[in-house]
Amino acid sequence: MTPTRFVTDASLDFVARRLRFLGYDVVTIRGARLEELFEAARLEGRTVLTLSPRRPRRHADVPAVRVAREDPAAIVRDLAARHAPAGAPFSRCPACNHALERRHAFEAQGEVPGRVLRRQRELHHCPVCGKWYWEGTHVARLRAWLEAALGGPLPAPPAAGPQPEAPGAE
Repeated sequence: MTPTRFVTDASLDFVARRLRFLGYDVVTIRGARLEELFEAARLEGRTVLTLSPRRPRRHADVPAVRVAREDPAAIVRDLAARHAPAGAPFSRCPACNHALERRHAFEAQGEVPGRVLRRQRELHHCPVCGKWYWEGTHVARLRAWLEAALGGPLPAPPAAGPQPEAPGAE
């Protein structure tokens, strides 16, 4: 299955963040009109993810997935069953969607709490927004939410390195 790249607006931001935690490439365009989402999808080869039942005629060729206003877990489960992710779980920045880079904890000195630097050898860094991620207390809660939504365990992470977490992530 070829990975599906999505574009959505802020109305599905919670779902978009959860999909990014699963490794999906999901761009959120805040304040975009439906036509703007379809135009962005056409230009970038993405699929529109929307709550809107409306579909602009001039964008009939652009793939779209309409989701119902229901439980976010049900939306994530349905999308994960029908679409392939772009990468492994926790491999994308949940804030800005870019692929994370593995970095030595020493490089994060002065940017993350000292207790993190003492406990972690390797962190993950977003080269675009500059946020640092590491295995922390939120990961267990995020994993539990994602596994409950999917109805099973997450795919195994790559052999090396911790799963990243954002300080203050949901």
